[in-house]
Amino acid sequence: MVLARLRRHLVECGHGPQQKLEPERMLAERLGCSRETLRAALRVLELEGHIWRHVGQGTFVGQRPSHERIPPMVLAEMASPADIIDARLLLEPGIAAAAAEKASDGDLARLREYAERTLRATDWQMYEVADNAFHTGIARSTGNPLAIAFLGVLSAVRSRVRWQREHDLTFRRDRGKEYTEQQGRMHAAILDAMEARDPERAYRAMDAHLRAVREVMVVD
Repeated sequence: MVLARLRRHLVECGHGPQQKLEPERMLAERLGCSRETLRAALRVLELEGHIWRHVGQGTFVGQRPSHERIPPMVLAEMASPADIIDARLLLEPGIAAAAAEKASDGDLARLREYAERTLRATDWQMYEVADNAFHTGIARSTGNPLAIAFLGVLSAVRSRVRWQREHDLTFRRDRGKEYTEQQGRMHAAILDAMEARDPERAYRAMDAHLRAVREVMVVD
């Protein structure tokens, strides 16, 4: 197994903290594997905190220094469903409040269609696609490129296996139709507040929606 060989290589070569590893090409040849397989093994060690990588500079032994930024894909692998919901609670109510002031009539019409698609969903994949379109659509309606980018990152993390598995369990456990109807009512409340141009109400409606999702998701 490449991961086991890689662990043994680190020990046998005596790599100390913050010492740089060989280039991927050389390391893959030494371990007798493809670079793609090597990267998968390196990703495991990075998640375990045994190595860290700096794009353009290489791979280093030990914990990432506190001043080093953690790459988004590593964050995605590390994030639990609870982490995702909690991050959304920090961001999305404020984005909904801004959208209540900024959204155009066309934006609101599109959001209504996305909300109706969530109600028509017959499985969790269909629901997830429509729900994601609804939430990212709210961000787009603010016209704020950073808000749109933040929601784009969260959307990408939601596509990871851990979130999808928990959402699938939630959808099936709470009987899909009942789940979509509950969330559909909350989507409608968010849109009602946005159409009324009431930022505070939109904030509260989005906060209530995400807390309801957190309550039923298998996150602990």
